[in-house]
Amino acid sequence: MNMPSNPSRNPWTLAARAAKMNPSVIRELLKLTEQPGIISFAGGLPSSKTFPVAEFQAACAKVLRDDAAAALQYAASEGYAPLRALVAQQLQEQSRAAGQIWEVDPAQIMITTGSQQGLDLVAKVLIDPGSRVLVESPTYLGATMAFTPMEPDLVGVAGNDHGLDLDDFQAKSKGARFLYVLPNFQNPTGRSMGEAGRAALSASAAALGVPLLEDNPYGDLWFDQAPPACLTARNPDGGIYLGSFSKVLAPGLRLGFVVAPKTVFPKLLQAKQAADLHSPGFNQRLIYEVMQNGFLDRHVPTIRSLYKAQRDAMLLALDTHFPSAQTDPEASLTWNTPAGGMFLWARLPAAMDATALLPHAVAKGVAFVPGAPFFTAQGDPRSLRLSFVTSSVEDIHRGVAALAACIQEQRNK
Repeated sequence: MNMPSNPSRNPWTLAARAAKMNPSVIRELLKLTEQPGIISFAGGLPSSKTFPVAEFQAACAKVLRDDAAAALQYAASEGYAPLRALVAQQLQEQSRAAGQIWEVDPAQIMITTGSQQGLDLVAKVLIDPGSRVLVESPTYLGATMAFTPMEPDLVGVAGNDHGLDLDDFQAKSKGARFLYVLPNFQNPTGRSMGEAGRAALSASAAALGVPLLEDNPYGDLWFDQAPPACLTARNPDGGIYLGSFSKVLAPGLRLGFVVAPKTVFPKLLQAKQAADLHSPGFNQRLIYEVMQNGFLDRHVPTIRSLYKAQRDAMLLALDTHFPSAQTDPEASLTWNTPAGGMFLWARLPAAMDATALLPHAVAKGVAFVPGAPFFTAQGDPRSLRLSFVTSSVEDIHRGVAALAACIQEQRNK
């Protein structure tokens, strides 16, 4: 006779690493912004205005007409060979234009399911429990979420407007498995490393024997001047490079890529095979077809122009509503001026807390992301991230005005 099961008893025993997994603080906070009428500076989404819909429609038709059987079939784990070759060609051309020779072998390129998967694969292959992993402080929250289940010792390295604090890097480098870094228009701060900072970091990392994990989803989104050559080009054997198609084409296709040294690539490939066998072959062919005939050379400048105009609108609005930012920074919101990308980094007046302020801001009709979750240790409670790419110029001005009113109201309490 079968005994009835006890519905209150949980038969599942979670792995110890599951306790290390937590909800994304940012995504939980963003639930507050889903109310109607909220002007959101919170999301890290590219503007849907930049999606090349007509080109994707044509590519879909071509792929299904010419290559349907292969496009809809299982495929190689490394990715679609013509797309890998095209990525290699573009990386080489970009490096040469920046004055650096980088001979990129397509055999060292793997197409991933978004660059986020690249972070996950690197974590699985390179991190043991207790491994020291260095990250910028602050850093991209999605990276620390990918690393954390592998139970590393995450250590933040101080930065500045020009790059990393090399003294702090050297002091914390002993035994580090790698340093994770976003040199171009970083998420969350929007800051970039100059040529001197890149050269110094690359030389220092090589001398210390610390590999660099270089994440570059925003590098094409410069406004006035292309950034210096990437870090991996300076020492290919000492770097893994992550790239993405999300910010220049469409994030919904979930495609990115990894460029890895021959000593690491086979293990990343095995981890990829275990994770999902391969990224969608149909999507890879779409991307390849859309990128033909220099399409990105024509398309990406339109994204830069749009984002620059929106950045300028936000800077103007901030200057208008926080006129004392330069003369009395402790009593006003202050901010930086990113040279590209999607974000700027701001700091509240003294004694204010961005997390505590957020619900009051939402009540005023505007949302942002508090900065503290982007730090591995105690974060700066006054910091916040503002995205300028998904709001219209009019909404940017209205949203900044609402933020200013909210800050003033809370300071007067």
